[in-house]
Amino acid sequence: MRQQQELKPIEPGEAKEWYLENRRGEIADATYQAHKYRLSPFVEWCDGEGIDNLNYVSGRHFHKYKKWRREKGDCKKVTMVTQLSTLKVFIKFCESIDAVQQGMSEYIDPPTMKNKEDVNDDFVDAETAETILRYNRKYNYSHRGHVIFELLWHTGMRNGALRSLDVGDFHPDDRALEVQHRPDEDTPLKNGKEGERVVSLKPKVNEIVQDYVEHHRIPKEDEYGREPLLTTRQGRISKGAIRSACYRATRPCKYGLGCPHDRDPETCDAANSYHAASKCPSSHASHSLRKGAITHARRMDIPIDAVSERMDVSADVLKKHYDKRTKKQEMETRRGYFDNI
Repeated sequence: MRQQQELKPIEPGEAKEWYLENRRGEIADATYQAHKYRLSPFVEWCDGEGIDNLNYVSGRHFHKYKKWRREKGDCKKVTMVTQLSTLKVFIKFCESIDAVQQGMSEYIDPPTMKNKEDVNDDFVDAETAETILRYNRKYNYSHRGHVIFELLWHTGMRNGALRSLDVGDFHPDDRALEVQHRPDEDTPLKNGKEGERVVSLKPKVNEIVQDYVEHHRIPKEDEYGREPLLTTRQGRISKGAIRSACYRATRPCKYGLGCPHDRDPETCDAANSYHAASKCPSSHASHSLRKGAITHARRMDIPIDAVSERMDVSADVLKKHYDKRTKKQEMETRRGYFDNI
């Protein structure tokens, strides 16, 4: 360690920009974007703590930040691992530009993830979903796997409902999908006629689906003469194929975050085999995506009735099985209503 190190004042946000600019030429674009995203919570926390000069950051600050990040309740263990690992690299860079004391990065201690630790039986958090969406929009734009992830996250529908859609159920001028119960033609909805609804799409999602239909959809009809929206070379996509697409899309090593399980992507079966993606402890099936979409909608203060109707789930079932907010997050959602009374 250098003695009598002379530190140079720098704000956390500015140091982040220095770091990103320094890494720009040596890492892939997806990794660059992931690092940018992962460091944002730390900059946000510094701002909230009134830390406008990294010179004064100590080991205690990193302990407080880790506690704050955990207590926010929107950060799964795998996300915590990747964010703190990136923060450690960032602070190591800050040591090199005399922004923090030498050795300060050693105070950052990311959680350890066991190789077989089950992080799969959970929901996809909004931060992870946004990272995957950004990656797909850049590197896998409007291909079938991208459209599956976009629609499941944006609409929160079941994979059976997604499978049931025909090209004619997509109304690009209205930015909408019409979900219909057609049991006699092998596309029933779980809740039957009660599950029928029209689901609105954001302009960007609508555009992605349009581009898929025009450029990447395999032109196929099913045995009933219908034109499925999502197709494989065999015809209408299966629910299993939708599930597999979600497993593949949610492997961290495939969207720029590296492996949080200490595996070598070059030799990992889950990383290299098309059919073994579910073996990745961090991968998720479509149902985890649905739970995450519903939870995200509630955290964004969307009324429970609106979530219930859009995502075809009763309010009681939603509260019991899908709403993954902490008690504190539920309180914060209610606060906005009662502060103005």
